[in-house]
Amino acid sequence: MKKYGKRKIFALCAIFLTLALIGYLVWGNLAIQVTEYSVSSDRLPKSFSGFRIAQVSDLHNAEFGQDNQRLLDKLRAAEPDIIVLTGDLIDSRRTDLEVSLTFAKNAVKIAPTYYIPGNHEARISGLDEFYDDLQNAGVDLLLDESIIFQIGTEEIQLSGIIDPMFRIGNSEKLTNEAIQSFTESDGMYSILLSHRPEYFDAYAASNADLVLTGHAHGGQFRLPFVGGLYAPEQGFFPKYDAGLFFQNGTTMIVSRGLGNSLFPVRFNNAPELVLVTLQCDK
Repeated sequence: MKKYGKRKIFALCAIFLTLALIGYLVWGNLAIQVTEYSVSSDRLPKSFSGFRIAQVSDLHNAEFGQDNQRLLDKLRAAEPDIIVLTGDLIDSRRTDLEVSLTFAKNAVKIAPTYYIPGNHEARISGLDEFYDDLQNAGVDLLLDESIIFQIGTEEIQLSGIIDPMFRIGNSEKLTNEAIQSFTESDGMYSILLSHRPEYFDAYAASNADLVLTGHAHGGQFRLPFVGGLYAPEQGFFPKYDAGLFFQNGTTMIVSRGLGNSLFPVRFNNAPELVLVTLQCDK
């Protein structure tokens, strides 16, 4: 009886732990974590101190509630001045443009919204029509383009570059040239939207003050004390998996993203909405 009792307790414990792990995995793939960053610079004009940027990256057609209402509620609560979509709004393996467009149409009701394409957009047909639909929804596309924000007499620049997969020929060389070209800001504080973090050396060599990226999905599986396990183009144990990075006066933020693509499950890596607050440090 004693042996049977111990076996029963062991079996119950195993069942409990299995259910707990399943629950943790489900929660960790459906819950949205809001990660807030405060980025200070003595180059930022005082008028823009407190300027808030919400970053949505790598949605991959994911839905958090009907029509992404849970994600939109998080965005609304963040009260951003602008929303930036840093690539892979869609997923080329299971493309559903309507999901992405519905989200975009609702996002612009919260704040002005700016978009750059990622590698998944480069893989689909009908991209020009998708671009038109985004613009008709009120989204501003930054396809190797820059815009200026002005408060009073003070200005900052927001630039966006397309993914290297769009560039025919030597994509790395062309991307590096684009990074340099579209961060030329005549001395203004410069924010760059670029899907891929692995170009950080090029960002740091330019005059970009802040770079917002994604693509790495946080390493998909995040190991305690180690970080992300694998990221596209970076391989195992990627250097730029998530969070803040600094080099030569450039700050890069890598979003863990919200959706999944080739591998449908995250571990210890909740979907992430990034909120950046700019601070004038002078």
